[in-house]
Amino acid sequence: MTGDTPAAGAASKPKGAISLLGGTAIGVGGMMGAGLYTLLGLAATTAGVWIPVAFIVGGAVSAFSVYSYAKLGAKFPSRGGAGQFLIRCFGDTVVAGGLNMFQFIGWIIAMSLYAVGFGGYAVSMLPFDAPAWAAKAFGVGLVLLVVVVNLVGSKLVGRSEQFVIAIELLILLAFIVAGLFKADPKFIFEEAGQTGALGILFAAGLLYVTYEGFGVVTNSAADMKNPARELPRAMYLSLIIVVAVYVVVSSLVVMILSVPEVEQHQGHVVAEAGLAIFGQVGFVVIGAAALLATASGVNATLFGDANLAFMMARTGQLPQQFKKKVWLGGTGGLFASAALTVAFVMFFPLSAVGQMASLAFLVIYGAVSVGHIKLRKQTGAKMWPLIAAIALNAALFALLLGYTVSTGPASTWITLLVVFVASFVLEILVRRFTGRKLVADPVGGVAEAAGVDGLRG
Repeated sequence: MTGDTPAAGAASKPKGAISLLGGTAIGVGGMMGAGLYTLLGLAATTAGVWIPVAFIVGGAVSAFSVYSYAKLGAKFPSRGGAGQFLIRCFGDTVVAGGLNMFQFIGWIIAMSLYAVGFGGYAVSMLPFDAPAWAAKAFGVGLVLLVVVVNLVGSKLVGRSEQFVIAIELLILLAFIVAGLFKADPKFIFEEAGQTGALGILFAAGLLYVTYEGFGVVTNSAADMKNPARELPRAMYLSLIIVVAVYVVVSSLVVMILSVPEVEQHQGHVVAEAGLAIFGQVGFVVIGAAALLATASGVNATLFGDANLAFMMARTGQLPQQFKKKVWLGGTGGLFASAALTVAFVMFFPLSAVGQMASLAFLVIYGAVSVGHIKLRKQTGAKMWPLIAAIALNAALFALLLGYTVSTGPASTWITLLVVFVASFVLEILVRRFTGRKLVADPVGGVAEAAGVDGLRG
């Protein structure tokens, strides 16, 4: 990160520094943006004109995980987020450590999704035909640039995120207002019967990653005046706002472009809709918004993943170099996260990283709800929403995995399986050779005052 520890200054925030409005803004910023621009076109290959319904289904499934996270965060306010929830739910076990290791890689896959999407939009905006490798080069270049931003300081990360979110919301608002005059429902009526319920569910599974950022709100619980009241409200409000934006934007897209057009331009479909509304200016403006959103996604997630690596190194789950400054004030976790992200960008296409990211978070969020059952008397959570979260996450996971296996390439699901197994093997080896134990952060505080303020998920 910077010359200071990750999330420097986080520990000094006064209680109540984050309000309900601030927590809601954090949730909206954590969820909205990159996934909408990168996966909307890809989801159309199975959902057709019913992409808005797929977004609703994904949001409904996410709502039950939000319930679980909100209850845990309200009872155990910490800047550690899901990394700490897993330790509290499963204790000092291989399960908690392995899932945290898998979560670390899950954020890397999400970063690669945003970086690959950035490359696709960047190439589409060039005034000439670029070679096939150009999109990958843009994606790798973005990751390297974001590393520099993180080296400069956590304050720059935060300020750049706020700036990007404000610009993005203004552009999307203009898109929605102008799109209402351009939209033609005929596309929906003409192609409504060409997609079945199974295709909508496949798309909902793929789009699940567009909601993965809701957990970032839990990282702010320790800085809320009354997290038991404010945290759940902030999480539900942010989810409702994001679902509404997703549904409206995707509805306009399928009423402006036909499904064949959406599939043809799936790597930059929102920009194509901007072209249809505003002409070339619209294409450029929406394309620029997509570049900002995907860059923002990499920026925030790299910051969070480096903090997760810091926490895991602090507890012994990762080598100590991951929490130490190794070059120009950056931690080993920062550089390791960036290097792994570059590898995924170079070797996997948009569809593969999108599927892997959604599958990974369906596992992680479902696992948190499984562990939450043991703590529900402490958190006051009801049993049926937790069971619903587990069942719905498992169902979407099974559907998306089946689709991924059947449509190939095999390298997508095999890579994810290898990463999952390796996470637990590494956890077992670390335990055997170091003897370290997992310890939860104190309620409302952060162990060793290092913090994991940027930790997402």
